[in-house]
Amino acid sequence: MSLLLSETIMKNLVLTAEHQGVLTITLNRPMKKNAINAAMYKLLCEQLTYANESAHIHCLLIQGDENCFTAGNDFAESGNDEELSAFAFIEQLASFSKPIVAAVAGPAVGIGTTLLLQCDMIIAANNSKFILPFTHLGICLEAGASLLLPLKVGHNRAFELAVLGAPFTAEQAYEYGIVNQVCHSQEVLEKAISVAQSIARLPADSVQTSRKLMRQSTDKLMLDVINNEKSEVTRLLKTEYCQSMLTKFT
Repeated sequence: MSLLLSETIMKNLVLTAEHQGVLTITLNRPMKKNAINAAMYKLLCEQLTYANESAHIHCLLIQGDENCFTAGNDFAESGNDEELSAFAFIEQLASFSKPIVAAVAGPAVGIGTTLLLQCDMIIAANNSKFILPFTHLGICLEAGASLLLPLKVGHNRAFELAVLGAPFTAEQAYEYGIVNQVCHSQEVLEKAISVAQSIARLPADSVQTSRKLMRQSTDKLMLDVINNEKSEVTRLLKTEYCQSMLTKFT
């Protein structure tokens, strides 16, 4: 495979489009259920930087397709580059200064669920399945979820979801206050872009200031939380149990 073709394939793993003040980022690795590898994390970081620095972008929309959001981290390709890229993405997502909308359908596994906790509005299809499999893999929560999940759903429910790791539906996610709306899978992308454009039409300074004020209590803690999660994930990845579980993905 030529270098040019390889680079083209890598870039196509994350698709972007701009319209009416919204930057839409689409995870585009359907053959792997949009599992996120190092190349995708790096592309996501590039787009977050671009959106944060571009005055004409007022809202970010993250989506997969109507059948799959993401199967989570690609453990089959995991390694040092993967870990570093994932942590860099998490840190950028947590410090992003503009509203984030997500459209979710099908599986949202691991980081596919935890990244949603950093979003401001989430539209979920009725075929969505949210899973936090971390303890089953011998690791722990990441993406600031150890702070945000208990705040959203309470400690007892958060413990149940994060430690027992049973899948939960879009309707349950709505009941828990994790998602804003539930709709049919054929409608989810259209509804999400409509929400994102509605946000983008509002005065950007007012919206971003309101968001900043609402997040100020968690933002003060977020960097420390993410760093603590990073240390523990890194430690747990080296344990015998975790290594034995991850070999099943290779």
